[in-house]
Formats: sequence, C-alpha cells, structure tokens
Amino acid sequence: MCDRTAGPAPEVVVTEVDAEVIGGGTADTDPLPAALAATPTGRSWVAWDGTDDRIHLARLDCEDRIEGEPIALEGIDLQDVIADGDGVTVLITREGACGDGPLCGGSTSPCATMHMVRFDDSGAQVWERQVTNLGNGLAGYDDGARFVWWYQHHGRLASDGANTAAYFGVAVTVANGDCVDIHQGDRMQVVDADGNLADHPDAFDVGCSHSWTTRIAWNPDRDEFGMVCATDDGCRIAVPAAGTVAEGACDGTLFGGDLVTAADGGYWTAWSQGGRARLEHFTDGPSDTTVDTGAATDHPHLVGYGEAHMLLAWASGDGIAAQVHSADSGAAAGDAFTIAVPDHPYQAFKAYPDGSVAFPAAGGGGSIRIARVMPLS
Repeated sequence: MCDRTAGPAPEVVVTEVDAEVIGGGTADTDPLPAALAATPTGRSWVAWDGTDDRIHLARLDCEDRIEGEPIALEGIDLQDVIADGDGVTVLITREGACGDGPLCGGSTSPCATMHMVRFDDSGAQVWERQVTNLGNGLAGYDDGARFVWWYQHHGRLASDGANTAAYFGVAVTVANGDCVDIHQGDRMQVVDADGNLADHPDAFDVGCSHSWTTRIAWNPDRDEFGMVCATDDGCRIAVPAAGTVAEGACDGTLFGGDLVTAADGGYWTAWSQGGRARLEHFTDGPSDTTVDTGAATDHPHLVGYGEAHMLLAWASGDGIAAQVHSADSGAAAGDAFTIAVPDHPYQAFKAYPDGSVAFPAAGGGGSIRIARVMPLS
C-alpha cells in the first residue's frame, strides 16, 4: 500500500505529470482531457487524450509520477478509466459509420462507437468490447442504431469486482417514414471479465430520455449498479427509466454532479440548479434528505472521502474549492479549502483505498496536474 500521511484536516499535494494532453474546451461536446483510476494498492492509472490524436494510458507510482512506458491506443475521445489488482479498463470512443439514412432533417456527426479496452498489469491488451451496437451491417443512420455523437456523449465506468459497467450518453436512431430521426438518451452495458457482453439485470438499451451527466456507482450493500441522470423528461435528477430523485427546472442550469454510496447503503448525489449545489440522499426513489451546501456553482463534483466522509468540490476562480461532508448525514465538516488546479465540469475525482482522493487537471503546457487530497486521520 502507498503510505500517505493522514492529518486532522485536508492537505492538498499537486504533482505535475509530463503528458502532451489536449486542452481547451470544457463543454459537454468537447473531448475529455484526462481521467484517473485508483488501484487496490493506492497507486493509479492515468489516461489522457493526446495531441497526437491517440488515447494514452500510464501507471503512476505512490508519488503520482509515471512509472514504465505509457500505452498509446486508437481513439477519438476519452471517457473514463477504472482499475483493479489485475489491470485496467479504459472507456473510449472510436470512429464509426453513419451510413446513408436519410435523416428527416438537420445533421448530426460523428457516428462514433463506444468501447471498453482492457489491459493487464504489465500493459498488454487483453480484450476490447464495443458497448454501442454499430457494425454487422448496422450504421448510425439505420433504425435501431445506438451510437455516440457530438451531444452529451460522456460516460463513466463502475465495477462489481467481476464485471465492468459503462453508462454513457447515446444517440438513438428511430425510423420516421422514409427517413430517420436522431434522439438523445443514455445506455448502460455490462462486460464480464472475459470481455463479453453480460446479460445483467441492471443493463439497458435506453434509460433516460434527453439525458445528460450519466453517473454510476457499484453498491455492494444492495448488490446493484446504481445510476442517476439529469433529464428534461420532467426536468429532474432521476434513476434511469424509474423514479425522480430531485425535482429541477428546464432553465439551462440543471446539472448532475456525481453519485457515491452512502453510509447506510443508499446513495448521495450532488447536483446544481440556478448556480447552487445541493446534496440528495436516496435509496430507490425520491430524495429523503436534501442538503443545501451553499456552494455557488453550476458543476459540482462529489467523491467518497474515506469511510465516513464525502468531498464536494466545484470551480472557484482559477482553481477548485472543496468542502468535506459527512457520508451519514451530509452535513459539512470543517472549513472549505482550495485545490490549486483548474476545474473541468466533466472530469471526476476518484477515491483511493487509503482514504485520499485525486483529480487529474489539465496543467500548463499540455501536462496533467494530479491534485491529491490526503487522507483524514
């Protein structure tokens, strides 16, 4: 295990990682610069979208510095990365075929495919699996296609220890007479340890309609992959194809933060409306506890922080502000503090087994800055 020093208050350590990573936009349509995954020993895998039009993957040691030779793989957009004791799985998009259609109106591009790619701990590729459904004669503009397009296309990974689930925004192609319409939804697929699509009860073809900020977490207490989305179907934070967690408004400011398991076996999710962040506790449906955090933000992050706490974070000036909250009651604990790296609305903090959390910020000159919040004693 990495030997990271715990303290009575959060301490932030920032490490510069030499990587030629794309920079620029932070909108839902822009590529994701970087993603981070924790290993059971407290080390990391970091993935980044390179300036060479390749996705890169590297191991980090306990000091968050690259060890070994990075891996380069084909991909047009990075989504997420998750690791275990045997290796790492990265979620990426690749180029796909749109076909002829025709569209009933307008235009949409690209017709990309979403893939999980698995590597063992030595960096050798083990398998890859498409989790959209293009190929075998099915193109993006064919009825029934599920592909990744420019709009709200980000995705996240979660694992139950044997299977890995991908939950992501998807384009939904539907026949309309002699042409097709393209709709926006989300999709969750589960892949087993051998790289095969699993017939899993939590998986679905389409969940929320007109959805964004797809979030997923494995809940061992409930033996399920829990999920939430933001959707304009009733303008709310919702469990896909199920109940409302929190009522919102379709004013252009509805944003779902992240999803973590709660101390009682339920869930906490962060979300914002009108530039104000809230925490909601729920189990199967509507929130039973709302915490008005007082954080003025359009894009909150939430991550488990040790066994008893959560960390809420949000953009503040040129950096990130953060506040510890109880994983039981949701109440704030201690003073807010600053993390001196730039924020990105669609990147995620990741929790580590030693009680620390880390965030892979795009640094100056194309590098990555790993911002680690050390464990609490």
